[in-house]
Amino acid sequence: MKIVIVGCGKVGYALAAQLSAENHDITVVDNNSRVIEKAQETLDVMSMSGNGAALAIQQEARVGEADLLIATTSSDELNLLCCIVAKRLGCRHTISRVRNTDYMNQLTFMRDDFGLSMTVNPEYATARTIWRFLQFPSFLKIDSFAKGRVELVELKITENSVLNGKSLDKLSTELHLKVLVCVVERDNRIFIPKGDFVLREGDKINVTAPRSELTKMIKTLGISTQKIRNVMVVGGGRIAEYLAEELIRSGVDVKIIERDRERSIELASRYPEALIINDDGSIHDVLMAEGIRETDAVVTLTGIDEQNLVISLYAGHIGVPKTITKLNRSEYSELFSDRELGSTVCPKEVIASEIIRYVRSIDNSDASIITLHRIVDGKAEAIEFIANAQTTGLDIPLKDLKLKKNILIACINHDGKIIIPRGMDRISYGDTVIIVTAADEPISELNDIFEDNN
Repeated sequence: MKIVIVGCGKVGYALAAQLSAENHDITVVDNNSRVIEKAQETLDVMSMSGNGAALAIQQEARVGEADLLIATTSSDELNLLCCIVAKRLGCRHTISRVRNTDYMNQLTFMRDDFGLSMTVNPEYATARTIWRFLQFPSFLKIDSFAKGRVELVELKITENSVLNGKSLDKLSTELHLKVLVCVVERDNRIFIPKGDFVLREGDKINVTAPRSELTKMIKTLGISTQKIRNVMVVGGGRIAEYLAEELIRSGVDVKIIERDRERSIELASRYPEALIINDDGSIHDVLMAEGIRETDAVVTLTGIDEQNLVISLYAGHIGVPKTITKLNRSEYSELFSDRELGSTVCPKEVIASEIIRYVRSIDNSDASIITLHRIVDGKAEAIEFIANAQTTGLDIPLKDLKLKKNILIACINHDGKIIIPRGMDRISYGDTVIIVTAADEPISELNDIFEDNN
């Protein structure tokens, strides 16, 4: 596909890198010449310097011949204008980054007028991700499939875990758990494991389970189930706004520490139910004075990764049950993987997953992708497909199907019944199927998982 990306900041650059790696023809446009130079030096893309909303620039970038334009600049208005111009030029699909909540509400009935195929809001999507982490504090990460009936959770094997030293085939026979370990991260490598794979201390595992089975799994594994009653948020940006709305709506006590006085006043006016502290949340004495030891969860949302890391590591060190760290540089998560950092979230990765799912869907009319989550710091993907009339191997026992290497069928949703698959289970027409694969072997349609598919 020919794709034009306007705006090569954090989100735009991450998208350009991922989509280029999937062999799409990428052109990036940005009015910052230094950003364009970086893209030229580090990515296999075409690049142009200029105003991506200008007709002349879009014509030079051949937007009219493009399959997709993605506008990811910091300005909502500029992004929307980019999409309007692109659609008038004949671009097939357009995606706009829109952060202003007032615009988001209007776009639900003005989508066609703006020529939009999709809108994305990294801050809102990140806040929703954090909220899910807080709902299930026992897990490092959690993603949903099958309309919330299936969860993919990440946890770390500790020395005293009942899973330490156990092979995966013992999960059902000895622990009586209807779950599937679909990815294991060990020593910064990932494994799509088979039944004889033995878990050990330090492994990070991603487990697929019906939502109804999560409680049983938590109890069996002896995982702490402390409910989050109060949250301290360090940094009062837009993500903190969206998160505060979710927390207040759910009856969770919220305390936001924001250094900027005017921003603090604005937040206090907007969220009278929350406690807003105008101070520097990176200072030890401030954190102690505001009761960090007594809080159930600390969420670090400042604009500086290093500051977020230090605060979260300190919170974990003094015994805060749950820490969530926002990182703009996702490589930090891997760098600190041997520390008790807790959960991490990267806004550009959250939104990239949504856009990549859309791109693969329009790239292949038979793709039928419902959900796509990049997991294990982007090293693997979990993708939910609908089995349609073109799907290979319908109603054939899974044991008789030949799958490609590093592919795992993690779950089948058959008429609302969640199946953790075994050899005699089958994929039927209309089922939704969750597939897990290494990220360097992306799949765009369900048939891509089969060895004999051409």
